[in-house]
Amino acid sequence: MSHADVQAIAPRNSEPDEFTVRPDPEDERLSVPVTGIDHTGAKVETTVVTERPLTLFLNGQEIVTMMTIGDYPELLAVGYLLNQNMLRQDDEIIGIDYDDDIETVVVRTARETDYEDKLRKKTQTSGCAQGTVFGDLMEQIDEIELSKNARVRTSELYALQKKINTAPSLYLKAGAIHGCVLCQSDKPLLYVEDVGRHNAVDKIAGYMFLNGIKPDDKLFYTTGRLTSEMVIKTVKMGIPVLASRSGFTAWGVELAREAGLTLIGRMRGQRFVVLSGQERVVFDAPPENAPAEPEHLRRKGSRPDH
Repeated sequence: MSHADVQAIAPRNSEPDEFTVRPDPEDERLSVPVTGIDHTGAKVETTVVTERPLTLFLNGQEIVTMMTIGDYPELLAVGYLLNQNMLRQDDEIIGIDYDDDIETVVVRTARETDYEDKLRKKTQTSGCAQGTVFGDLMEQIDEIELSKNARVRTSELYALQKKINTAPSLYLKAGAIHGCVLCQSDKPLLYVEDVGRHNAVDKIAGYMFLNGIKPDDKLFYTTGRLTSEMVIKTVKMGIPVLASRSGFTAWGVELAREAGLTLIGRMRGQRFVVLSGQERVVFDAPPENAPAEPEHLRRKGSRPDH
């Protein structure tokens, strides 16, 4: 069993550098080779991502069992509890225990907690891998005010796309995985992946909480759809801009407009669409100036023919 040092998990108010956290496609725990046959009947060997359970406890209470690739369990645990309103921003975490053998993580707080009633109330969402979240996920959304001074430049969007799409990742190695990236101007700061995009969001939320990262000048990038839950979690983290190479849902757009969140989707090559918070977008670079990237490194969703 590993025990996270209390000093290591206390907020440190330090800004991460570019790719402080990034995918490690060479980590043997995260993917495995599998043999099969292709469309011609020829024998092939391919790589697939792992999927394993992680049971989360808050103090002495079992909260949920999540399916995850297995990296950063402490960050996933803290971020999940934050986004489900089980951890408060002023909570003191006195310990995090992770046991790889029994696939369990325990978060301990100075505040006594009891969420039995909350655990009975659930809502099914459109997410994958972790499709069930608690019914009061939208608590406190109306009280959050996102930074009106934040700006996102088109030159930064083009630079971010290239850096993210060409960074070594499990997606490029095996596919079947979602990625989320915390960015500042044209810098990808934290890049995480998981079988469910909600897990990837929660890992970043956990890192931000444990390291005291301010959200006001950040952009959140996801490879998945811009759904209502993605919008809610981004707003709850206090991040004013959410971007994706994928498309939108109607409720996601509606919630983004109500919350004053800048919502940018369908970022493919030189193109993108903004459906909320257009006032934060600064057009400082024409699309034809977008940096090119090698065809073999492009994500499917970023290619102009998709």
